[in-house]
This record gives sequence, structure tokens and C-alpha cells, in this order.
Amino acid sequence: MHEPGAVRGEDVGGERMQQPGGMPVPPPAPLDGGTAGYLQLPPGGSVPAPAPAPGTAQPDVSHAGVAVLLIGPAGAGKTTVARFWAERRPVPTAHISLDDVREWVRSGFADPRSGWDDRSEAQYRLARRTCGFAARNFLANGISCILDDAVFPDRPAVGLGGWKRHVGPGLIPVVLLPGLDVVLERNAARTGTRRLSDEEVATIHGRMAGWYGSGLPIIDNSRHDVATTARMLDDAVAHSLTSPAQW
Repeated sequence: MHEPGAVRGEDVGGERMQQPGGMPVPPPAPLDGGTAGYLQLPPGGSVPAPAPAPGTAQPDVSHAGVAVLLIGPAGAGKTTVARFWAERRPVPTAHISLDDVREWVRSGFADPRSGWDDRSEAQYRLARRTCGFAARNFLANGISCILDDAVFPDRPAVGLGGWKRHVGPGLIPVVLLPGLDVVLERNAARTGTRRLSDEEVATIHGRMAGWYGSGLPIIDNSRHDVATTARMLDDAVAHSLTSPAQW
């Protein structure tokens, strides 16, 4: 037993090890990554999605190890669908939300409602790199992942190209694009930094229309519930595994 509020150190060779100020010394990382169940990623390395076995027409996407990027405007339902899809897969799957990671910054957060400037772009890029590292780490340890982001087709520098660099060439992008009336209604139900003006939502939605003709799979979930949309996402991922889009 230890006193409430006391900081406990690590026992190493029978001695309690602490840093100055009472902070415990973290245990050394295993050299081969085998004893603690973690794999060390090579610098700058990326983890490709598995290629389908020769002769297989449709892979079992529910058991495949994949990294999916769910793209869509504000109010498309990206986060809701991604979380639902990840929670119900029969294999370990993580959901990584770019907006959640951006909001880890508390003091000095670049609020998207204030417009796009150098500071907000820098925080966006930092959040995307953080998400990319997390995705590669999950994949290297046998855990699939789905990320969500409002990626614009007319901004390749901060769009798919960046995600491909950070996650790897096996990333599977899928676009979720309901009608404008649907995203406006969903945005109106939001609160805090996630709620945007109707004008901004309409602008974002209009720019997302550029994904048509891109070759990426597009799901119009205007009239579908979350479960149905998740099944359509399964179909899109399965198709992408057998016939990868060129992007």
C-alpha cells in the first residue's frame, strides 16, 4: 500500500527508481520488441495493406487487415459511421478521428470557425502526422484502422497525398457524400467547434463534389442509416482491395 497521492517509482533490482521530483523512471524498451508485444517501426516506414490472394474474386473484408480513410464534408456522418464500422469488425480495429486529435490542443487551439490561416494549417498538418503515425503503429501491431477527415480534391498538398505519405500506399480512401440538405441538417444539430456556419458547410460540400470522376468509391448516405452505410463501406473496401483506385 502507498499513501494517497504519492508517486510510486519502478522497482528495478529491488530498488525504487525515480526521476528528480518523484516522477517514476519509465522501464527500458525491449530491444527486439518481443517481450512487451510492441513492434518498433522503421524510420519513415509505412505499412501497406495486404494484397488479395491470387484467384480470389472478393476478399473477406471483415477479417482483412486494412487502413481506411473516410472522406466527407462536415455533417456527412464520417465519425459516426467510422466508429460504428470499427466497433463491429470481428478483428481488432481502431478509429482515429482527425478532429479529435486536432482538439488535443487546448490552449492556442486554431478554431476552424475563425477561418483558415497559417496557424490552423500548421495544427492540421501536425494532427495528420500524428494520426498517420498512430495508424502505422496500429497496423504494425496487427490492428486495422479507419481514419476520417474532410479531404478536398482540389488541395492535393494537404489532401490524399499527405495521407498517403503518412500512412502508406495501402491506404484505402472512401468518400461519404450525402446531399447538401442532409449535411446542413446534421450540422445544425452540432455544438461547439464542430458546428460551422451554413455558408461554410455549403462551400465545403460544393468542393467535395470534385470527388465525382476521381475513381474513388463514393457512398451517398442521404437516405441510409448508419448500419446500412457501414455495410456499403464494407463493399467499397472489398472492391478497393481487389481493384485499387489510382490516386
